[in-house]
Amino acid sequence: MFLRALEWKGRSLRFLDQTRLPWEEVYVETEDYRDIVEAIKHLRIRGAPLIGVAAAYGLCLGAFEGLKSEDFFSFLERVDLELRSTRPTAVNLFWALDRMRAIWSAQNALGDWEEVVDRLVAEAKAIDAENVATSESIARFGAALFENGDRVLTHCNTGPLACGGWGTALGAILWAVHREGKKLTVYADETRPILQGARLTAFELLKSGIPVTLVCDNMAGSLMSRGHITKVIVGADRIAMNGDVANKIGTYTIAVLAYHHGIPFYVAAPLSTVDPEAKTGGDIPIEERNPQEVTTFGGVTVAPSGVAVYNPAFDVTPSSLVHAFVTEEGVVYPPFEEKLQALRSKRRK
Repeated sequence: MFLRALEWKGRSLRFLDQTRLPWEEVYVETEDYRDIVEAIKHLRIRGAPLIGVAAAYGLCLGAFEGLKSEDFFSFLERVDLELRSTRPTAVNLFWALDRMRAIWSAQNALGDWEEVVDRLVAEAKAIDAENVATSESIARFGAALFENGDRVLTHCNTGPLACGGWGTALGAILWAVHREGKKLTVYADETRPILQGARLTAFELLKSGIPVTLVCDNMAGSLMSRGHITKVIVGADRIAMNGDVANKIGTYTIAVLAYHHGIPFYVAAPLSTVDPEAKTGGDIPIEERNPQEVTTFGGVTVAPSGVAVYNPAFDVTPSSLVHAFVTEEGVVYPPFEEKLQALRSKRRK
């Protein structure tokens, strides 16, 4: 039913180029980790959970190449650093690479490079499988929050393309409709400036047989004031320990509007998205991207030459605006800090 965004092929990685959607479905297969670095950086591979899986497999590709180098571990160090430099906000990237590093750095003294590569591939496959299982749990718990007849707004893209498996926020919608038979009305923000909602979320919902109404980002308040929205659900790229949420730019605006109109605002994300080093949202680095993403639309220039541009890819929503988090361990209601810490500790055991 869903497109498969990533697939490990033994010594290569096959991925769907998401910048080509919805016009064409183009798959790229590569044995070069540099292609994965480029794909993550330029949003050919995107979505916080999927970025983590792709980075793990990218390190495996680098490890295969490293077998031919004079210094295997120095080569892996360079591969690791290149992958970490791609997207600063999505913490799943660093979480996955930390898991991989724990394997290759611990094996440094052994000198059995082939064994290290085998262990890295096994770990990447485990991260991939865990991610699929996690997304299914999130989808199932999230679906339970919807009632038959709900009118749901979502922002950016959080389905199988971004997360693997069912997805997170969009996964909850898919599960509610396809597994529980609920009748939902779904609205998708276009999500400027890259249009992940228009290009990807609308595409995934239609492909799965779920009608969706596409709206401009600045229409959310009007929809809410007229009673067209009863629930909001979004994903997350990084969650601070106090429950502040970094997600696609525009999320904060929607959260404020939802709070004003008394509409539940849910955040669906795996516990790997919770960053123990970020105490509040102020500790989360915010990626700034190419100004041309704002000055052009569909490849056509829409702004005067030389105009100053501010293009943060994410914003931070305060925990006070979050009704609940949907995780693979269940739905978490305020107060968040102790509960999120307890769930993270449980997952580590």
